[in-house]
Amino acid sequence: MAANPKEIPVPNIEELFRPTHDERARQSMVSMIRKHAIIDLRRALKSDYDNRIEPKLEREGRKPEDWAAIEKSMEREQSYRFYSSVRYNAQEMCYLSVQPAVERALPEMIDLASDLAKRNPAGGSLRLNPNLDLPKYITSLDVHLAPGWVHAEYTADDVAQGAVVGFGGKVFSGQHPYRKKPGAVAESISYWLKKKFPDFKPRRILDMGTTTGKNLLPYCTAYPQAEAYGIDVGAPVLRYGHAIAEHEGIPVHFSQQNAEATDFPDGHFDLIVSSFFFHEVSVKATKKILKECNRLLAPGGVMVHMELPDEATVSAYDNFFWNWDTLNNNEPWYTSYRAQDPVALCLEAGFEPGKAFKLHVPDILTFGEERHAQFMRGEIESPAHGSGGWFVFGATKR
Repeated sequence: MAANPKEIPVPNIEELFRPTHDERARQSMVSMIRKHAIIDLRRALKSDYDNRIEPKLEREGRKPEDWAAIEKSMEREQSYRFYSSVRYNAQEMCYLSVQPAVERALPEMIDLASDLAKRNPAGGSLRLNPNLDLPKYITSLDVHLAPGWVHAEYTADDVAQGAVVGFGGKVFSGQHPYRKKPGAVAESISYWLKKKFPDFKPRRILDMGTTTGKNLLPYCTAYPQAEAYGIDVGAPVLRYGHAIAEHEGIPVHFSQQNAEATDFPDGHFDLIVSSFFFHEVSVKATKKILKECNRLLAPGGVMVHMELPDEATVSAYDNFFWNWDTLNNNEPWYTSYRAQDPVALCLEAGFEPGKAFKLHVPDILTFGEERHAQFMRGEIESPAHGSGGWFVFGATKR
């Protein structure tokens, strides 16, 4: 009797990534440098500003009034220049450190991903569009300093960018105290959603800018009755993400689409999510995407996006810190996006007044369930974004 293809164990594409001893040592070193830059040097820089630079400028009658003035005052300071140099180089090294192992494994990864795209043993699907016009805000730069970002293809059925972005991201966050594992964002938001809307049972979930789907799969666990969909403009990351989902036994329907205008029918989704997405696209595109979310969301549905906090939410110094990425990390829309009020953007997209929201949600992996219950009762606040909390915005639909 022939075996049922769905009963055959599905290999894990990520296990094909086999760094050598020296490559793992390099990746560990880069993780430590990255953590040193984003955590330790960040604190040292803030201390230097508070205790030396700002008092000096105040004595001279030049105390900065906003983030741009702080940035101008910091440009020639050695502490800032050293911090920027370490952070920039650490960012580049995250992706460079995984490329040799990805290149060795690439033929096996392509074969496995291609096989799973034909068999779909978990019941998911992969729908690509080779004629999709990729937006220039994606293709014109190596966003995040990741060579090729999510879209570059170098051979037939390529999955390299899925592996490079995925494993480079693990190096990127390997020593970060608030990014304990891939999918931490979705685990935290889905936990909050189930507490906030205990009777909410979405039929379909859409993750926009899904890349490899790591921040989609936890929603599938939280809402196992729902059909899961993930869209992205990058074919390599979708192929790779589909292989991961099939191995996990989670049926996800991946498709290559621009979130500005999808081919899904009106009101098709009850939950629309994204993670670290909108600051990577232009403000013009952001407005189109939110209008598309309004079209796609069914009555009674929820839209929740994890993003960077807007300028009005944080201090001038924090705005200076967050906007570093605009000039130094190949993310040109960072500052212009953060200058917008996300609630106002939701209203402009057609969501009703009083239905839009923005807040910080605790990272459930580090905050804990007991403290989260206190947060939900309004007894304590969530930590700030990047310090144990995640900034989210969204809306509900009547």
